[in-house]
Amino acid sequence: QVQLVESGGGLVRAGGSLRLSCAASGNIYIINTMGWYRQAPGKQRALVASITIYGSTNYADSVKGRFTISRDNAKNTVYLQMNSLKPEDTAVYYCNADSRGTYWGQGTQVNVSS
Repeated sequence: QVQLVESGGGLVRAGGSLRLSCAASGNIYIINTMGWYRQAPGKQRALVASITIYGSTNYADSVKGRFTISRDNAKNTVYLQMNSLKPEDTAVYYCNADSRGTYWGQGTQVNVSS
């Protein structure tokens, strides 16, 4: 089993920035891909960004140029730097890891006020 613990959510005004962190622990073999998903009220959970163990990244079109995903393989930690935040970025953000199975964090709330 792999446990994921997110941190860094909160309330910010439009145009502001937040940095999310997600640390993996437990019976870790190799974490191939780590990512961030988000779910807004009444909407399905959707990919925000992902990063492979080799550093290849993928972003949703809505966050390209504003969000940056990175990871520290030695610490089994993934980060999401969110800049130029918009009210439509308001959601619960979930960390995801692929390591001999798919694992999810408990989620962290991000609220962006206009």
